[in-house]
Amino acid sequence: MLTATLLTLSLALGGTASADLTDPHKKDIAMQLVSSAENSSLDWKAQYGYIEDIDDGRGYTAGIIGFCSGTGDMLALVELYAERKPGNVLAKYLPALRRVDGTDSHAGLDPNFTKDWRTAAKDPVFQQAQNDERDRVYFNPAVRQAKKDGLRALGQFAYYDAMVMHGPGGDKLSFGGIRKSALAKARTPAQGGDETTYLHAFLDARKAAMKAEEAHEDTTRVDTMQRVFLNAGNLDLTPPLKWKVYGDSYTIKS
Repeated sequence: MLTATLLTLSLALGGTASADLTDPHKKDIAMQLVSSAENSSLDWKAQYGYIEDIDDGRGYTAGIIGFCSGTGDMLALVELYAERKPGNVLAKYLPALRRVDGTDSHAGLDPNFTKDWRTAAKDPVFQQAQNDERDRVYFNPAVRQAKKDGLRALGQFAYYDAMVMHGPGGDKLSFGGIRKSALAKARTPAQGGDETTYLHAFLDARKAAMKAEEAHEDTTRVDTMQRVFLNAGNLDLTPPLKWKVYGDSYTIKS
């Protein structure tokens, strides 16, 4: 209520409300930031056809946010695609995807699954299915929780990026556990805490979770991306943005 009152007062005085991550331009920035870390490219729309096994114990990783054959989200995506376009090139893999869920196995997928995935990725129906599953499973829940916690665009992005990498679960290495660890150290703005202090606590907890998994032990997407924005006081994630991931430099000018 206080936040809403302050926003109303700001607008009455001629101020403008800062855009959150649901703003189309801000959302596109978020997609570019994630793509720089996941695919070493800002062109996130070129990643619909990406697929490889990165040896992280999750089987195949694919698409715009790294849907995995071993974690259920790839299965849900292909099920949605089959619902919208029965008989598509990936539908025949649904029995195999159900069997390998929870493992790193390729049984029933090799040798043609990667080729067929890239074929499907040219289909606008499959591209939209990837967008919709990304939003349903990761983006919308992350932004919703961040807004409840009183966080602006940078905090909303920090939640989204954590959810993409660690999953939305409640165990200590998933998003819910990371947030719980942060809450043990600092209060959210919604609880009367300082936004910057809380986000530092969240990023500290995120780093600890990353270091607990060999496949995620490189923490530059926190250290030289999100922490850079936070240290600069850019809580609204306003361009121009400059950052590094895995030693590579990136810029979003506007």
